[in-house]
Amino acid sequence: MERIGVVGCGLMGSGIAEVCARAGADVVVIERDAEALAAGQARIERSLDRAVASGKLPDEEANRARGNLTFNEDFTTLRDRQMVIEAVAEDENLKIEVFRTLDTIVEDPTAILATNTSSIPIIKLAMATKRPEQVIGMHFFNPVPVLRLVEVISSLLTSASTTDRVHTYATDSLNKQVISAKDRAGFVVNALLIPYLLSAIRMLESGFASAEDIDNGMVVGCAHPLGPLALTDLIGLDTTLAVAESLYEEFKEPHLAPPPLLSRMTQAGLLGRKSGQGFYSYRP
Repeated sequence: MERIGVVGCGLMGSGIAEVCARAGADVVVIERDAEALAAGQARIERSLDRAVASGKLPDEEANRARGNLTFNEDFTTLRDRQMVIEAVAEDENLKIEVFRTLDTIVEDPTAILATNTSSIPIIKLAMATKRPEQVIGMHFFNPVPVLRLVEVISSLLTSASTTDRVHTYATDSLNKQVISAKDRAGFVVNALLIPYLLSAIRMLESGFASAEDIDNGMVVGCAHPLGPLALTDLIGLDTTLAVAESLYEEFKEPHLAPPPLLSRMTQAGLLGRKSGQGFYSYRP
């Protein structure tokens, strides 16, 4: 696949666009308005600059990646894409609307429509299109240029050909490690991770331990690279809340219900690193 589209250029979308461009694909990136588009483009530039400065990416490869990227607000520029990866906010209605739009615009009858959702059932997005056999989950992890894992999630209607093509592209072109998951809320990683994060938030909420002690316990005691509260800040409290709500809606298990503290902090705009304040402060 040489022509890729990415819808959404936030933390995840910008990373996905970057790795596809670095792999040699012609990438069209779509955002809702000029301001969001400029922010996404600047995010990719900073990431490429860091990779060059660290010696992990030669200058010429970074410039080649830049040349492979086109930024636009017009969905119709995706009409010739062989695969489009949706990476908008973790909002079911918003994602369904994106898939309805893509279904009417992308002309190639064999084109794949992929979603980077963390938890929304793939079949819900597939049924918004007239090509459910070509809709699949392709869940990357933040930061996308660094973390090698991709979850590939097939719905009940995803064709074997679609799954094989996405698996091959992720492994051979993007140099990612693929794990396969069934189409159930949370897939593999978040079905294991989110209950752990929610437990840490409940521990803090109850006054059982401080944020620092909770995180140090897991970093120093269990050799985790980040403690659960710092990791929640990295993921985003709003995203963590959305995934928890999706898990609870599907399984109705008490340990999956979002703690009140997570809901209140999200309502207050304390979303973690992206807002400058979460369980820790990231403001200068």
